[in-house]
Amino acid sequence: MDAVAEIKQLYYGATKATIQRDVERAIDLLKTLPGDDDRERAAVYMDGLSQMRSEWSASARPQAGERRREHADAAPGRAGGKQAARGGVASAGSTTAASGPRGARPPARSGPSTAASRRPR
Repeated sequence: MDAVAEIKQLYYGATKATIQRDVERAIDLLKTLPGDDDRERAAVYMDGLSQMRSEWSASARPQAGERRREHADAAPGRAGGKQAARGGVASAGSTTAASGPRGARPPARSGPSTAASRRPR
């Protein structure tokens, strides 16, 4: 079997339980590729395997950084929470909309939508 085809097969067959072994095997196969064209074709699958490994290994262990950030938001005497901790400027009435989990929807807005308010009457 062609090395690029095997890397592709590893990519599509990867699971949370096998990802580390799959990445190691794909790296070994990548080292055997003679030309840049083959390496470029394999790079897409290598990147995907790396992303899967990162995501799955991050979900498997507790996030110490997440715990620190939660405490920083609730700490008394720290104006602005996350925004001020990152060096941003928090206004007096500002809220930290980014305080939810990644990919969460922002809070619903009240009032008419922007598109509706732009319609000619």
